[in-house]
Amino acid sequence: MMVIPAVDLRGGRCVRLRQGRPEAETVFSDDPVAVARGWAGQGAPRLHVVDLDGAFAGTPKQMELIEEIARSIPVPVEAGGGLRSLEAVETLLASGARWAMLGTRAALDPPFLGEACRRFPGRIIVAVDASDGMVAVDGWTQRLDIPAVDLARRAAQMGAAEILYTDIARDGTETGPNLSSTAAVAAAAGLPLLASGGVGSLEDLRRLAGIPGVIGAVVGRALYTGAVDLRQALAELAAC
Repeated sequence: MMVIPAVDLRGGRCVRLRQGRPEAETVFSDDPVAVARGWAGQGAPRLHVVDLDGAFAGTPKQMELIEEIARSIPVPVEAGGGLRSLEAVETLLASGARWAMLGTRAALDPPFLGEACRRFPGRIIVAVDASDGMVAVDGWTQRLDIPAVDLARRAAQMGAAEILYTDIARDGTETGPNLSSTAAVAAAAGLPLLASGGVGSLEDLRRLAGIPGVIGAVVGRALYTGAVDLRQALAELAAC
């Protein structure tokens, strides 16, 4: 199973939010490019880069910085935040990102998701962000009457390459991932799934690795605080 460092961008800095709340921000670096190079140098198989400003605004705000990151490291980048048009997706992928992560519009507009998957085959990751099992959008500020498992199934039917599942209540808390919900979404989708939210220890990663369909875990705060050592985690999970 892959361990994928998260590089969240806000105001040009590398930050982490707690449960997606902008007022609960911790700044970890003023140089996200250096952070990305550091994780790549420690063996990260890919990086997870999110434009938080774009997620809240509904349109990309950190495209130049994402491009700089993608072109500065030798590992592939999955990136998202505010991607609400096919033009934005195309620009992101042309900037050097390997995958585009679609959340809000993927949930609200199935034809858009289908067209994105057709136009960019193998390069669309659908972000299934959930609160109490229900999908949340617009930077996690709005909750929809759509179960996470239903969105995961739809994403698979539309041709998504992977699912990124985040349990919002666990995100940035280091209290452990929601294993049962992760397993349910993975089973519903039948696609490779990246798990996100709550990882705080190597044991959390081992448990995620035991869930069928989970191919990777996105880890943020636990890597930045040192609760999880990236090299050790990669070595221990290499066979999973």
